[in-house]
Amino acid sequence: MSDTRYFARIPRGSKSTSRAVGAVAILVLLVPLHAQQAAGDQATLQNQIRTLSDEVSRVQAQLEHSQRELAILRRELDSLRASAGVSSPPELDSTAASDLAAAVAEIRETQSMQSAQIATLDQSKVESASRYPIKLSGMMVVNGFVNTRRVDQAATPSVALSDSGSTGLSFRQTIVGIDVNGPQFLGAQTHADVRLDMSASASGSGYAGSHAVGLVRLRTAHVDLTWARTHAFFALDRPLIAPETPTSLTAVAVPALAWSGNLWSWNPQLGAAYDAITGKAGTFRLQAALIDSADPPQLYATTPNGTYTPPSTAELSRWPGVEARLAFESPRASDGLSIGIDGHFARHRNSSGFYSFSSWAGAIDFRIPASMHTQFSGSAYWGSALGNLGGGAYKDYVVRVEDGEFYYQTLDDRGGWIQWKQKAGDRIEFNEAFGADIVPAGQLRPYATAVPVSEYNLARNRTITGNVIYSPSAYLLFSLEYRRIMSSYVTAPTAVSDIIGLGAGYRF
Repeated sequence: MSDTRYFARIPRGSKSTSRAVGAVAILVLLVPLHAQQAAGDQATLQNQIRTLSDEVSRVQAQLEHSQRELAILRRELDSLRASAGVSSPPELDSTAASDLAAAVAEIRETQSMQSAQIATLDQSKVESASRYPIKLSGMMVVNGFVNTRRVDQAATPSVALSDSGSTGLSFRQTIVGIDVNGPQFLGAQTHADVRLDMSASASGSGYAGSHAVGLVRLRTAHVDLTWARTHAFFALDRPLIAPETPTSLTAVAVPALAWSGNLWSWNPQLGAAYDAITGKAGTFRLQAALIDSADPPQLYATTPNGTYTPPSTAELSRWPGVEARLAFESPRASDGLSIGIDGHFARHRNSSGFYSFSSWAGAIDFRIPASMHTQFSGSAYWGSALGNLGGGAYKDYVVRVEDGEFYYQTLDDRGGWIQWKQKAGDRIEFNEAFGADIVPAGQLRPYATAVPVSEYNLARNRTITGNVIYSPSAYLLFSLEYRRIMSSYVTAPTAVSDIIGLGAGYRF
């Protein structure tokens, strides 16, 4: 009978221990939730910390109550053993004590970890004069390269020239970014960001007025106001008519397939977007913007002299350019279906004031998921004087002088690119792409210069590329890439350069 009563009381002790373990489980669930939400603004963070502290206090109170119950249970058991003359099984006391010690140790470890996380967050936060939260991000990029023939920029090649090649290593494609989430304004959520890199003097862009100062270069910048269905923006970014870009870790300072069908140039823009029709399948979006486009490298008249940057041909016209896009976009912004029809028009006037011309383009862009792990993307365009957008074989127009008379020719242009992406899980992807930009040789040949192999005489530029990008974690990236650049000149045979690139990136 004594043995029966003794074992019948054991569940009370087990229940107390279970309650302690349950309290630990509650805390373990609360801590990741708090850590996940701690990236919000400072006011929300303080509220979450207070809430978590209350929960920890409540769990500690429950644990203390369980410990008191366990102590009462032990006294009752000791009294029963004494009256019945039953010896105490040592393994019971040791097991209960062990469970309790483990529960207490886990709670203390969790509290210590949480305190360290809160202290780290307090130390690493960045404050602005406006007191709104700022996020500092970027990617440290190192790329090694082997060029079999001479190219325009050794670390970031876009055009093949003549003569021997080069080999080297560069950190200058490293990117630093700042993001700010601001207050509500006229019912809109405000946001701003800026991206810098270290490629000002070796970017390969060559643009007059490209906002490059010394080593550090301003790449892109945005100020956004977002309502439920409307979005207004100020931006320094790629044109609306070319929203997609090929994937590469070794072509960052100058995007992949630049001057080979990728209209990439970053120009100041002011615009808005409106979601006209929104459903589960996607959104029909209308976009329009004014653009102030810089001049391409071959318009020597507007090249800065180091102390003065003259106005571009677009600015000399005294009229901003206009661009528009009508698109269908699925809710999956990064890898869903997207198809756009685009247009661009801008007036230009050269520095002498004797020649005016128009830059115009019609274009399409697309991103089409072919399966769960593959995707096609690209764009195509046709138009005239597209050097200011990153096309036109580096130029909008050409000029020659005969008997003191100036003769000008605005260059037509057509081109585009396509990429096939395959993802083998979350860590590795493969990308193959081809792009081409073509200026009619018949328009260019009468204006060719005496230097046979020069960008001024370039009529066609084509690039084939393929890469593999491996990401062992959310922060590390490694890439191996092959490129073949084929540049055709109206006064010389086609120049070809093979490029082998190695890239490594660390996101922060």
